[in-house]
Amino acid sequence: MRIIQLNTDTKKDILTNLLKRSPGNFDRYAETVEAIVQDVKEHGDQALFSYTKKFDGADITAETVKVTEEEIAYAYTKVDPELLQVIRKAKENITKYHEKQRQYSWFDSEPNGILLGQKVTALEYVGVYVPGGKAVYPSSVLMNILPAKVAGVKNIIMTTPCSSDGEVYATTLVAAKEAGVTAIYKAGGAQAVAALAYGTESVPKVDKIVGPGNIFVALAKRAVYGHVSIDSIAGPSEILVLADETANPRYVAADLLSQAEHDEMASAILITTSRALAEQVSNEVDAFISRLSRKEIIQKSIDNYGYILVADTMADAIDAANSVASEHLEIVTANPFDVMTRIRNAGAIFIGEYSSEPLGDYFAGPNHVLPTNGTARFFSPLSVDDFIKKSSIIYYSREALEPVHKEIESFAKAEQLTAHANSIAVRFE
Repeated sequence: MRIIQLNTDTKKDILTNLLKRSPGNFDRYAETVEAIVQDVKEHGDQALFSYTKKFDGADITAETVKVTEEEIAYAYTKVDPELLQVIRKAKENITKYHEKQRQYSWFDSEPNGILLGQKVTALEYVGVYVPGGKAVYPSSVLMNILPAKVAGVKNIIMTTPCSSDGEVYATTLVAAKEAGVTAIYKAGGAQAVAALAYGTESVPKVDKIVGPGNIFVALAKRAVYGHVSIDSIAGPSEILVLADETANPRYVAADLLSQAEHDEMASAILITTSRALAEQVSNEVDAFISRLSRKEIIQKSIDNYGYILVADTMADAIDAANSVASEHLEIVTANPFDVMTRIRNAGAIFIGEYSSEPLGDYFAGPNHVLPTNGTARFFSPLSVDDFIKKSSIIYYSREALEPVHKEIESFAKAEQLTAHANSIAVRFE
């Protein structure tokens, strides 16, 4: 990996390079995506099945687009029983964590006849997109469905690409069933997002779409945003490790590569105060890549978006980490909890050398759907909050309104909204 001295100029250059990975910079695909979305909106199943044939090679019809209970039962026979137990344990951990995020309606009353409050309501229909492509992601199935389930969403509709013979990955189906999905449809890409957003003869319309996907999925989510809600427009995966001379270089190298294998555009960055550690990690990275199964993808990721930055001080290193605002941030220092208190921007923070990023991806419980491309400066991980909406509750009795009605009328008149003022005044004529 390239080793660079951290300073103002190098930090600026790296941030500029990382931002090239943002879906917002891929507008050359936007016209194609918008055409697909519009086609599905206008022609429903016909367009959806046509694109499925074109992109996935599968002849899907209204009779076969929905995954059957028999297909799910068959999927269970193909999943290793030990893996099934791991999925169930992960489900338990994820559910317990997200149950702590639940919000409840509240009301506050006063003796003079005022009642104010907030009513919390779960969304009715949620669409979950699950990728098919280069890898199988049953973990993403759990992470997207379970918070919705905890929130109280009644209808959770999942779409995922199928193979040319119409099959869906067995682990994907099993994870969805374990998590409590309502229905699963064999559809991928921008066309699946459009089907969820607008509905077709076969696929029900949803209120919100969540889940990761490639650039076409991301742009499709952007195209339908406003007609439905979305979680975020996610970019490629990324990891930043913040380390000092106490870190184990072998652990650090392994953790960097855990994200680089996702995608050629994934980013892996080490920021350290130790030049010796930087060189050791670089050597360990080279050694690991030579024997990892996805080495071609990893190498491209490291070549394009991999960096080892050597900082003069830990304060400089922390400042750079906050500027990058990484999706995943590992802290492997002598005093990791102290460093954690100075981190402002990160999707998920992993503390200490035994809290490697895959622990969060699969098992610990916090959600692994995280803000990318610097958006951790203002976005949060997927949570139960993403699947609820809030309504304000206002009740005033006549006795409560009478002493303040002229003040409200005055405020309305100051804004030249006389009908507003009149709406209050008529009650005291």
